[in-house]
Amino acid sequence: MRNNVITYTVNKTVNTDLYISVQNGEVVVKAPWYFSNNQIQQVVEQKKNWILQKLAEYEISSKYPCSHLQILGRTYEVQVNYKIIKMPTLDIEGRNIKITLPIKYKKLENKETIQALIQKMYQMIAEKEIETIMEKTRVMTGLAPEDYQIQELNGKLATCLEHKTILVNPSIVAYSKETIEYIILHEFCHLTYKNHSKGFKTMLEKYMPDYRYHEKILEKECMKMLYLVKKLF
Repeated sequence: MRNNVITYTVNKTVNTDLYISVQNGEVVVKAPWYFSNNQIQQVVEQKKNWILQKLAEYEISSKYPCSHLQILGRTYEVQVNYKIIKMPTLDIEGRNIKITLPIKYKKLENKETIQALIQKMYQMIAEKEIETIMEKTRVMTGLAPEDYQIQELNGKLATCLEHKTILVNPSIVAYSKETIEYIILHEFCHLTYKNHSKGFKTMLEKYMPDYRYHEKILEKECMKMLYLVKKLF
């Protein structure tokens, strides 16, 4: 059925209220069985602006490319949509990362905005996860850094400074918890050994006998993971 601009489908129900929904670019009207076509059309006309807005939002979001991110070793689909909101938002729902931008952004270059949202997400996850892993490693090794900080690092996932401060890149949370534990243990071992000497490797193996497995993962995926956010869009 056509109403000049809007095409919609009518489903008759036993309910006493009329509902209009816009899903996947389709307008569906659920109307009481006794509503005539003219009555339905009048309601659609009254809601015309709202319907057209929802259709426009769908058209924009459906044309925006999706990509993927890793969080704690699991793959999530990134979905970018535009809506009538004031500030950009990011929500994790199931295995989807839903980024919603104000509709006024639709004609702008949004790469930096999207990167900032994703980096903030990684920062928040890192602040929650790294503290637990640091404490676990402290108890296991009997060692403790002077301090640790979560901050962006150029080309590194973590590093141990000369004054025994450990810096952790929030992008580390792209990896599984087991691999993150290896990275943190690696830096704890540098509190005792400044280089990758035999003693360093012996210490790694003492606390994590399968550390070579995680080394191989990092050798293969490190650059890909570390710069994944920057290459998304």
